[in-house]
Amino acid sequence: MHHEHHVNSSETIRDIVIGMSDGLTVPFALAAGLSGAVSSSTLVVTAGIAEIVAGSIAMGLGGFLAGRTELDHYNSELQREYEEVKRVPEQEKAEVKEVFAGFGLSASLQQQIADEMAKDEDKWVDFMMRYELGLEKPHPNRATKSAITIGVSYIVGGIIPLSPYFIVSNSQVALYYSCAVTLICLFVFGYFKSKFTGQPALVGALKVVFIGALAAGAAFGISKLINIK
Repeated sequence: MHHEHHVNSSETIRDIVIGMSDGLTVPFALAAGLSGAVSSSTLVVTAGIAEIVAGSIAMGLGGFLAGRTELDHYNSELQREYEEVKRVPEQEKAEVKEVFAGFGLSASLQQQIADEMAKDEDKWVDFMMRYELGLEKPHPNRATKSAITIGVSYIVGGIIPLSPYFIVSNSQVALYYSCAVTLICLFVFGYFKSKFTGQPALVGALKVVFIGALAAGAAFGISKLINIK
């Protein structure tokens, strides 16, 4: 028996990727930059936690607004389609026929399908939304779910590079452990993200590691330059 394997809950996975990627990278770069300027891990932890709280709220709010915008856009287009099937039904039927013409159906069959579909206004509009406009109805709680998923993912990702600073009092020593832990997590995260999206897993993992290392290295280098006496 043939089984097809598809990725489910793609929107949730996308939100996790957005939150986790920024959560791993931004606090990592901040901690590296502060480690180049101060020797106390306490200061790095304090600033890092503040950044994680602010970042998770900002990212979550961004996800919420994006979800609301998607829902508002869908409802606006839905209302417009209902108006059009009432105002210009023949034009809407022609658009239905165009869709099925693309599948190679005969003109008589296209007309028959369009006439049959026009008998049920709701199904007609739903068809136009899906196949003319390419819009799927968003879940009513999509915006809230997106905000929570992105925010929590950001927090989880952000705690990882900060974790060594809770244990090691010297910030520059803690940075070495932070680099090791975070780069490993970035590699694993990049690997599975690439697998989910159908990209070459190893290449994707190395790209994520490179970006994280570049951000942290730049922050650390700039802090060192600024603090040169």
